[in-house]
Amino acid sequence: MPKMKTNSGAAKRFRRTGTGKIRRNSAFTSHILTTKTTKRKRNLRKASIMAKGDAKRIKALIP
Repeated sequence: MPKMKTNSGAAKRFRRTGTGKIRRNSAFTSHILTTKTTKRKRNLRKASIMAKGDAKRIKALIP
């Protein structure tokens, strides 16, 4: 059986942690930043762990 190809779009957006969870960056950080508070923008900078159901689909894209 041939090797599975990595989805390059997913590889740029997500990465796996040491324990196998999927890390993702927050959305809503690219424009219309004047209406968002400083605290909100600061918290959006941090990466977060993806939800279990979504992570299952992403793991298939980045073997």
